[in-house]
Amino acid sequence: MKAARIAFVRIALIAFACSVPLAASAQWQWLDKSGRKVFSDQAPPPDITPDRVLRKPGSRARGFEDAPAAPVAAAAPAAAASLPKPSGRDKALEDKKNQLQSAEEEKRKAEEQKNAQLRAENCSRAKSGKANFDSGARVARVNAKGEREVMDDAARAAEVKLLNEVIARDCAQ
Repeated sequence: MKAARIAFVRIALIAFACSVPLAASAQWQWLDKSGRKVFSDQAPPPDITPDRVLRKPGSRARGFEDAPAAPVAAAAPAAAASLPKPSGRDKALEDKKNQLQSAEEEKRKAEEQKNAQLRAENCSRAKSGKANFDSGARVARVNAKGEREVMDDAARAAEVKLLNEVIARDCAQ
């Protein structure tokens, strides 16, 4: 019994919550004498002609392009003169877009500088390593076991070839 009552109360609350937007949609919309849109839950005053009413409760909204152009233009020449002319562009949006583009450009330039610096370091290391191999001195490396091994001629040639590729890639700026 108690569960049925709780279920009924829940359903009633849901139905009430769903009906609230319907009452809020009963809005009037019209253009006043100065050409501004007026929104109200009450009908417009009697001096507003029916052709200036844009929306009535229970009817679909008329598009602004459907509104009569002559009465609006005739009634509000002073208001139109004081308002800035719409250019189809939003200055703040364009400024924000330009700021984002400049920030991305700065970020890209910083990344390019960082890459150029890394290439220069690689170039100097490769030239130094190649100078060691070209000197004819014995070169030893540490293997995976931690033991020191002297490089034979084939390993030296492979390492010189690798260093030449690094020099060709990173030193040609």
